[in-house]
Amino acid sequence: MHILMIAQFATPIIGGEEQHVVNLSRELVKRGHRVAIATIKHPGQADFEIDVGVRIYRLQGTTQRMGWLYSEPGRRHAPPFPDPEMVFGLRRVMAQERPDVVHAHNWLLFSILPLIPWSKARLVVTLHDYSLRCATKRYMYRGAPCSGPGLLKCLSCTSKHFGAAKGVPTYLFSQGTSLLERKAVDMFLAVSQATAVDNGLVSSGLPYQVIPNFVPDDLRLEQDILDPYLTQLPEDGYLLFVGDLSTEKGIDVLLKAYAKLKNAPPLVLIGRRFADTTSELPNNVLLLGSWPHSAVMHAWRRSCIALVPSVWSEPFGMVVIEAMASGRPVIASRIGGIPDIVIDGETGLLVTPGDVDSLSEAIEKLLLNPEMRERFGEAGRRRGLEFQASVVVPRIEQVYRSITAVG
Repeated sequence: MHILMIAQFATPIIGGEEQHVVNLSRELVKRGHRVAIATIKHPGQADFEIDVGVRIYRLQGTTQRMGWLYSEPGRRHAPPFPDPEMVFGLRRVMAQERPDVVHAHNWLLFSILPLIPWSKARLVVTLHDYSLRCATKRYMYRGAPCSGPGLLKCLSCTSKHFGAAKGVPTYLFSQGTSLLERKAVDMFLAVSQATAVDNGLVSSGLPYQVIPNFVPDDLRLEQDILDPYLTQLPEDGYLLFVGDLSTEKGIDVLLKAYAKLKNAPPLVLIGRRFADTTSELPNNVLLLGSWPHSAVMHAWRRSCIALVPSVWSEPFGMVVIEAMASGRPVIASRIGGIPDIVIDGETGLLVTPGDVDSLSEAIEKLLLNPEMRERFGEAGRRRGLEFQASVVVPRIEQVYRSITAVG
């Protein structure tokens, strides 16, 4: 089968969503499919390369040329409308690849929508966020999970999130293109039940399935090339947080909870800094910035507890299954898609989002009980087998087969 992945970022720009796209593409190649990725070209990147059998096309978009639109020059996101230059580039790729299935993963989808009738390819969209229903993709309102959309409410929220000049057009474009998306998509894939619910898929009449993200069955870690990173780590047995160092990820809550602990091991933070990342760190906290994925996996294996204190509705949480695959017990917020993964009292502990005391108490409980940590870690490793490529990817292949079999 010929499959074209549409993703705004690919290697070397890797976050949780991008890691999923790359891993899925590689796994599909292993299974005998012809797979290509069309993505946005960023400065210094090649127009085309082959990565483990996956052909990667990097395309220039008109909006990406306008650097002033982006707060992060290295991550120039796709707009919520078809980009004319990107549409032309995608048409060229589709003519060359002739895909049976186009599998889109974010707003770059909007530039492929005008081409679907012309190509007759079937369209699958994986929802890694809440973009089908929310223009900010976060489904948050005034620092808390949103209770539901409303015109004035959404206009106010998008204006605050993107700025007044970009907020209103972003909302209007996203609403219009979302209607087109609903009509064009053959199958939506939600990465968790919470993602399906908050995107309004349940009882919508739209075709969808809940299929989680996954980790490769064989995680090969080459320590030699990663030593410059790993030598920064403290002695094994530290607490570990991996993710964006933002308020929504609960970093402030975590630091306050950690400050309440006595004689705790070091707390290691690995992730991107943000404007709201605090510069005031309690004693024994090590902030290491962004790391390559392989280095992060090594760090999980040397930690004693994985911490995921998000206060927003995490659609899934790749760090959770990566920590469990490494045999680490997880303390995480009971929010979004996380309860789909963590079984409270069996593979880890779930706490109330934003509750400093409950997070601190959960950490202390596990620190004082090494037997419980060992039991949770082993149960988590077994639970993690359900999120391996050999289990999840065949379900995605079945989706491809089912939609291409329809007249």
